[in-house]
Amino acid sequence: MKLDVVVPTYNRSQLLRRTISSLLLAPIPAGLDVTIFIVDNDSKDDTEKVVREIQSQAVRPLAYIKETNQGASHARNAGISNGHGDIIGFIDDDEEIDQNWYNVVAREFADQATQFIGGVYLPNWAVPAPPWLPPGYHGVIGVTPARVRSPYGETFPGIVVSGNAVIRRSVFDLIGPYATKLGRTGKGLLANEDLEFHRRLLNACLHGMYVPDLIIYHHIPADRLTRKYYRRHALWGGISDGVSDREVKAAVRHILGIPRYKIGRALRGMASLPRHRFFTREAGQAFADELASWELLGFIYGKYFIRIERYYGKQS
Repeated sequence: MKLDVVVPTYNRSQLLRRTISSLLLAPIPAGLDVTIFIVDNDSKDDTEKVVREIQSQAVRPLAYIKETNQGASHARNAGISNGHGDIIGFIDDDEEIDQNWYNVVAREFADQATQFIGGVYLPNWAVPAPPWLPPGYHGVIGVTPARVRSPYGETFPGIVVSGNAVIRRSVFDLIGPYATKLGRTGKGLLANEDLEFHRRLLNACLHGMYVPDLIIYHHIPADRLTRKYYRRHALWGGISDGVSDREVKAAVRHILGIPRYKIGRALRGMASLPRHRFFTREAGQAFADELASWELLGFIYGKYFIRIERYYGKQS
């Protein structure tokens, strides 16, 4: 069995050293051949120099790819097209894999019925987590709560996320690559490329598993642990949802084109703010209630006002 591991990277050469080190040092079980693909998404730092330096000493196959089209989806697609593995793993440049990661991959894909798997994101805090972290917003900093092993589907409360996913190459032949009009670039934080891809996986009736021992450790820097950072991501998360709703309307009740639950959550959040301010000390919940309004504003902008071309150019 051949595994390609694709790592998109942009201006994170020092964190990338740790990512590559974890990929080079984790044990690989017999019968699994691994090639690591570092996809430089037009970095302006010394990323290429760092990769070439490691490459010259690496005891495992390590390839460097340059992808000048900005966006993680472009980078992941470049890794897919440059490799030849039967299965393709994806992690990000601010992550480290668990020592058992390769073993879990080999175990899961020994079952020919398994088409894709996703796993857990555990935090690697650069500084202690502040007390005001809002419940329900783990994804803002790339942390996921552990759940029991389960097949992905309509009843599972999550999606396969490309920062810790392994997918058979045949899946991309069937449903196509990652959507390049979504995903973060240097100009904006549009997201939902994973959600769009996950919907295609389910629509194709492909079998995937959430695997709780497929673990990565995600570096959480201090500059992500600010209220400003959360507000910005809540706004852009809403914008991303609005853009997605243009093309595939969510299967929920809408009011004036906006999901009713988003309106209700924002209104309840605003109504609760005086109570939090004067009568409670629930800092995390108070902040979560505020973020619901940022998400609603973002959704309205994404649904009705944003021009996608501004961030990604004209789409073919």
